[in-house]
Amino acid sequence: MTTSPNPRANAWVLEATIRTAPAADPHWQEQLDRLRPIASYDTEPQTWHARLGALDLADVQMLQALFDAARVHGTAVCLTPVAVPAYWDGPVFTRGPDVAALLEALADRGRPLGQLPRA
Repeated sequence: MTTSPNPRANAWVLEATIRTAPAADPHWQEQLDRLRPIASYDTEPQTWHARLGALDLADVQMLQALFDAARVHGTAVCLTPVAVPAYWDGPVFTRGPDVAALLEALADRGRPLGQLPRA
């Protein structure tokens, strides 16, 4: 019996990471109000996270909200392609060869150039 290949093996999502503005910021509540509906908060590194698997109107509006919050509150937004999480049931981007190479490199950070990937 042959198994069919996992269609998600060649897919990725875009992860947005947003460093929070300091809690002393007079606009702290405004930042929370902007980000809470579209991102989840991780208390340890004090960052917000959102994932996108398509660039439809809702996703473009989410990205705009993230960048607006960053501009207003002086925070940074980092966009990184990541492998599709096991729990993700939304749309995904198709992995092209250039994105596949980037994902593989990001998955094995800290490896000196020229060394084989860790097993």
